[in-house]
Amino acid sequence: MDEVTELLRDSGLALIHHADAIEELQTEDEEKLVRDKLLKAFRMCGRPVIVEHTSLQIRYLNDFPGGLTQIFWEKLGPDRFSEVVGKLPDTSVTAKTIIGYCDGKILHYFDGTISGKVPSHPAGPEDFQWDCVFVPDGYTQTFAEMGTEKKNEISMRKIAYDQFIKYLQS
Repeated sequence: MDEVTELLRDSGLALIHHADAIEELQTEDEEKLVRDKLLKAFRMCGRPVIVEHTSLQIRYLNDFPGGLTQIFWEKLGPDRFSEVVGKLPDTSVTAKTIIGYCDGKILHYFDGTISGKVPSHPAGPEDFQWDCVFVPDGYTQTFAEMGTEKKNEISMRKIAYDQFIKYLQS
């Protein structure tokens, strides 16, 4: 939530965090997952809502795990993830964030992607999911090593939120 608050800081928009957990649909289809989560959140809140889903798509594994990234990550953790994915013949991955917004009438989607590689060993703090195993193309550090400020300048989440902000301000 802190990262999103930072991304929205200069937009004049503020979010109210709803603490209830939403059980995610288990599917590789990320749009279907976000749609399901968005409809559940709207039913729960009864007012305009946003949800997001961020995933990794491993090129060598035909873009798996995609929508199942959280399960994949929880099973492997940073060391095993790097050990497996960071030693594949092709370590290319795409990080993707999809934001779903329901205004009460229409569902809207905004997405951002960024390409990168998985190193053979995690680097940087391991406290924010797979940031420690994602090196964006054109950089030598993982998101975790960059820190939040630098990451927020280039991340897939920033790209998606920039689209969302532009939509709301138009």
